[in-house]
Amino acid sequence: MKKILLFLTILAILLTTIAWFRYGGGDPYPDISTSPILREDALEEVLVYPQPIGNVAVNAEGRVFFTVHPEARPRGNKLLEYVDGASVPYPNGASQQRLFDTVLGVAIDRYNRLWTIDHGNHGMRDARLLAFDLNTNKLIHEQRFDDEIAPMGSFLQDLQVSADGKTVVIADASFWRKQPAIIVYDVETTTARRVLESHPSVSAENFVIRNRDQTMSFVGGVVSLRGGVDGIALGDDWLYFAALSGSRLYRVRLRDIIDPSIPDAQIAARIEPYAAKPLSDGLSLDNDGNVYITDVEHNSIFKVNKDRDVRTLIRSTSIRWPDALSFGPDGWLYVADSALSDVVLKPHDYIKSKGPYKIFRFQPGADGTPGQ
Repeated sequence: MKKILLFLTILAILLTTIAWFRYGGGDPYPDISTSPILREDALEEVLVYPQPIGNVAVNAEGRVFFTVHPEARPRGNKLLEYVDGASVPYPNGASQQRLFDTVLGVAIDRYNRLWTIDHGNHGMRDARLLAFDLNTNKLIHEQRFDDEIAPMGSFLQDLQVSADGKTVVIADASFWRKQPAIIVYDVETTTARRVLESHPSVSAENFVIRNRDQTMSFVGGVVSLRGGVDGIALGDDWLYFAALSGSRLYRVRLRDIIDPSIPDAQIAARIEPYAAKPLSDGLSLDNDGNVYITDVEHNSIFKVNKDRDVRTLIRSTSIRWPDALSFGPDGWLYVADSALSDVVLKPHDYIKSKGPYKIFRFQPGADGTPGQ
């Protein structure tokens, strides 16, 4: 019996050590904040919801759509539209369980189509891409990704659509598999491929996130929340991207990643390190080429202008975890606050007690394409 107990103890220590080396630890990230450009009162509340918000997308008419964050393990509606002061299931309540599993990312293209990406519970089930025509509210496109595109441990969670509507770009943060990548999906041929898998530009660096009074480490520090490529922003020519736990913003030409004849090594050689950044979640891009980046450690949004100057744009303690960004009409930039430090690995009762959860908006002083 003693030998068995000793063996089990040694095995437990070994497995814990292996897990810590793969998932745990992490260094503090330096604060690169500046004095905010905008006053805190420029931020206004759009809506509140009893469950944690995932991502947000706003179309040119001002219709606001959002997901309930799958890390909250929601039992009811998962994709909603904010209509006349109420959050209602989209496209309807009856189809929620049939259409959505762990839906997170939402984006609206220039053809007024709402796209959603569902990671299939970290790749344990089918990852799924859907599109709805917002003029008719009908499902018009559906694609399930196989294990080659969305393997077990993947986390397909953010997406953007090219200006011509022919290409969907999806970020796989790969929290558990640790093989992040960018997925390029051809809408017309319904084919997809992974590019830049495990390249340094899409991979997490060894930083641990500190959000308010919490360090995002769990199980005694054995597991830390460190993600690969997370936020993406797509213009007419450039894809901007960054890892959640990364120190740099990168960009690559869209034409280089959509051309299947260009091998990964050549794509990697064409990646441009663009600017420093905070530990971030969502990205957005305005029509003047300015990039907006959420700062998950300091309740703020950063702006990187065309000269690559990096500055804090707005900061507010009202925002617990600035997650996704989406431009709406009239220059409003919408911010989904997922409050992830009150959500990840927390029980339902705790998550409920920390509600409500919110979406905010402000005007950064530049127009952006609605939905992006």
